[in-house]
Amino acid sequence: MKTENRYTVITGASQGLGKSLATECAKRGRDLILISLPNENINELTNELADKYDIHTIGYETDLTEDSNITELSEWITNNYHIDMLVNNAGTGGTKRFSDATESYIDNIIFLNIRALVMLTRNLLPLLKEQKKAYILNIASLASFGPMPFKTVYPASKAFVYSFSRGLNAELKDCNITVSVAHPGGMATNPDVSERIDKYNSFVKATILSPEEVANICIKKILKGKSLIIPGVSGKLSWMFFRYFPAQLRLNIFRKTLLKEIKPQKQIDYA
Repeated sequence: MKTENRYTVITGASQGLGKSLATECAKRGRDLILISLPNENINELTNELADKYDIHTIGYETDLTEDSNITELSEWITNNYHIDMLVNNAGTGGTKRFSDATESYIDNIIFLNIRALVMLTRNLLPLLKEQKKAYILNIASLASFGPMPFKTVYPASKAFVYSFSRGLNAELKDCNITVSVAHPGGMATNPDVSERIDKYNSFVKATILSPEEVANICIKKILKGKSLIIPGVSGKLSWMFFRYFPAQLRLNIFRKTLLKEIKPQKQIDYA
């Protein structure tokens, strides 16, 4: 028998923006189903939020790059819970030359950023339609708005998230579901990322918000029915940069900036 509680499902919830989104929802009294990779201590977070905010929380560990895991998760939620919000936050990316990218590296970006998001949305859509009001929040990136050297697959995957979200929101206009897509910039999610951000030029640094700031903006906007969310003034300025600066100029700027990141062969976390 299903519980009567209405839950918010958040993928990639153990750290970074996902953890901040979970905390922001908990502050608003929303019961939570938090999804993470195995061995990321998701139950520690669920217990912490449940105790602090007096809500119901459930943790679930799985790898969403595997089709069978998406199916199992979808069936588990459908058979046991009511949900009124789905937050597709799980995503991955990195910085390296395309010629150096392995097949598994590319597949992980495509499967997690695109396929997992699409199939989980498809599978849980009937549950959301049961509610008087429901929400889908897809986390894209400022990188959605233009190509980037050394991140060739990542921005393309986030451009898909943007297009998919806008199209689905228009499709669902006659029902009870708002589909929102958020475009945060890079976020200082740990000391290593913060160190690399310090090497960027002033323009790139200006787009950086904390995960807590981004989460607050996203949840506030989605509950107001906003379908396009670009967090912060600097984010909006960055969007204008993508929209109005010549493509070749943008590519030259990004090449110079991201080349600093590729030399030590490290990755940076993006939304």
